[in-house]
Amino acid sequence: MVAVTVETMTTLDDRPALGSLSPSRGSDFKSCPLKYRFRVLDRLDERPSSAAVRGTLVHAVLEHLFDAPAEERSVELALSLVEPEWAALLVERPECAELFAPVAETGPAADGADGPVATGEALAAWLESARALVQTYFTLEDPTGFTPAERELRVEHVLDPAGVQLRGIIDRLDVTADGDLIVSDYKTGRSPGLGFEESAFFGLKFYALLLWRTRGVIPRQLRLIYLGDGVVLPYEPDEAQLLGFERMVTALWSAIRTATERGDWRPRPSKLCDWCDFKSLCPEFGGTLPPLPAVDISPCATVDVDDATERI
Repeated sequence: MVAVTVETMTTLDDRPALGSLSPSRGSDFKSCPLKYRFRVLDRLDERPSSAAVRGTLVHAVLEHLFDAPAEERSVELALSLVEPEWAALLVERPECAELFAPVAETGPAADGADGPVATGEALAAWLESARALVQTYFTLEDPTGFTPAERELRVEHVLDPAGVQLRGIIDRLDVTADGDLIVSDYKTGRSPGLGFEESAFFGLKFYALLLWRTRGVIPRQLRLIYLGDGVVLPYEPDEAQLLGFERMVTALWSAIRTATERGDWRPRPSKLCDWCDFKSLCPEFGGTLPPLPAVDISPCATVDVDDATERI
């Protein structure tokens, strides 16, 4: 068996943590334990999709829009940020240029050095689709009327008694004049259909729990901002709901630990399988599983649940 590097026990606020969990990895396990295994234990490479990379690009544009003074936050300014942010993303993730093959060339990157440059009609159409999402944002909010308290806020908390370190990155945190917290999350897809709204709020409930446990304040409102169809979904959590969500996350972590101990990572087929990068390895579709990496699950080790990139 191939050994996986496992960190020694980590701590946060002087409390032991036996592993870490983000909203994305929690959603992975809920939707398909085998997908979780491939991402967390096997650490298999995944080709970034154009939709995911576009999401990263639009998030960067909306984040840096608020660098400007309030009165200058216009749609024109936001649109002018699209290409510079794309160039900066290529510096950080040069493999993204391959999405528009055969358009990867060598040229001046965002920092002035030579780097990959994607060109061509496919790229032009893709950038235009990103601009359309940015324009939609301005139909939903007026960014000149407020300034976020935090952007891309990293939050962490060790959940007792499970010993799991919950962590995540909040797109935007607003604080009202009365001190209320409002958590907003940008989505570049379309809003969920009827009956799927509750599951769509999994990530924001995760963040609400983190804010409550780290700041002692329950956010007044959680907001999913869907740029794909121009819809804003609000949700107002309360203490009872977050306590129930905390119990669910505790049970989820227990299930992950049990799967790790037993080496039992069963696939859960669904319509999403058609978009899974690991479909060719899945036994549900005739694939052969790679050898299961060795993982130290002793009390003095952490199951390494790295959450490197949420959108790509």
